[in-house]
Amino acid sequence: MPGKTKAVRVQHGALPYRIGPDGTVQVLLVTSRQTRRWIIPKGWPIKGLKPSKSAAREAFEEAGVRGIVGSKAIGSFVYDKGLEDGVSVPCEVGVFPLKVERQHKTWPEAHQRETRWVGPEEALDLLDDRGLRDVVAVFVRRLEARRAAE
Repeated sequence: MPGKTKAVRVQHGALPYRIGPDGTVQVLLVTSRQTRRWIIPKGWPIKGLKPSKSAAREAFEEAGVRGIVGSKAIGSFVYDKGLEDGVSVPCEVGVFPLKVERQHKTWPEAHQRETRWVGPEEALDLLDDRGLRDVVAVFVRRLEARRAAE
C-alpha cells in the first residue's frame, strides 16, 4: 500500500575498539557485503542471546574479534536495510562497546568483508551514516575523557 510505513526492525551492533600502545583509541570497521561501505558489525537478534551477546557474536562472525562486550548500549542509529526482495526497511541498531582482546586469523565472513583498525578521525571520515558517526564520536570522547581522568 502506498504511504504505509513498515515498523522499524531492530538489529544489534558492536563497536569493536582497542587502546593502542600510545594510549590512543582505535575502532575496527568492516565493509558491508553488498555495497562495500564501511560500517560496524551488526545483525538481527539471535534467539536465546541478550542484545549485547548478539552484538558480540556478530563482531566475531563479521570481523573475527572477541572481547569484553558492554551490557548497555552506548547509543543507536537508524538506517535503511535493503532486503533480498528489493524492499528497504528502516532498522534501529543498538550499539554495544566491545573491548577487543583477540583478533582471529580466520572467521566465518573473512572472505566476504574487509576489516580496518582506524583512529577516531578516520572512522568518522569513512562512515557514511551520520547517526553511526554520532554514536562513534560520543563514545570515543567519553572513553578519552575517562582515560585522561585516570
